[in-house]
Formats: sequence, C-alpha cells, structure tokens
Amino acid sequence: MAQEEKERFVIPDENGTEHLFDELFRFTVDETEKSYMVLVPVGEEEDDEEEVEVFAFRYEEQQNEDNDISFYPVETDEEWDMIEEMLNTFSEEEE
Repeated sequence: MAQEEKERFVIPDENGTEHLFDELFRFTVDETEKSYMVLVPVGEEEDDEEEVEVFAFRYEEQQNEDNDISFYPVETDEEWDMIEEMLNTFSEEEE
C-alpha cells in the first residue's frame, strides 16, 4: 500500500524561529466560510502510548502565482470547540 504524501508547511513562532509541520487535515465551515487546518510538528510520530501535540490555524488561500496560504490564530472558544470535535472525529476514523 502506498503511503500518502503529506503537505508540509513552515510556520514561524512569535520569536521568528521557523518550524516545519505536516498537515493532518483541513476543513471548511459552510456557515462561516472559514477554513481551518490541523498540523503536527514534523518528526512527531504517533503511537498508541504517546499523545502527539497538534496545532490548529484558520487559513486563507491566496490567489497569487505561488498559491500561498496565510495562517491566522484561532480566536474564539466556539472555533476551538469545533476544531476539537473535528479532531475527535478524525482520530476515531484513524483507529
């Protein structure tokens, strides 16, 4: 079985240090038309005994030559609740 190639993103932290992430999944909320992406740091291997830290961002795809993506912090508790629900659904499907 061929392993699916994950898209990778470089995201700087508040100090300007760049970190490499693999995309776990993305989704769009129809009611708000906002899109979200859940990422894991590259090198974080998931196994049954250890939890992996995930990062979630709201994102917008830019309509330019490079098809860049702009990431924004998740700001509201409602957004976090929705992301957590999607993450739980994703985790159940992976089992």
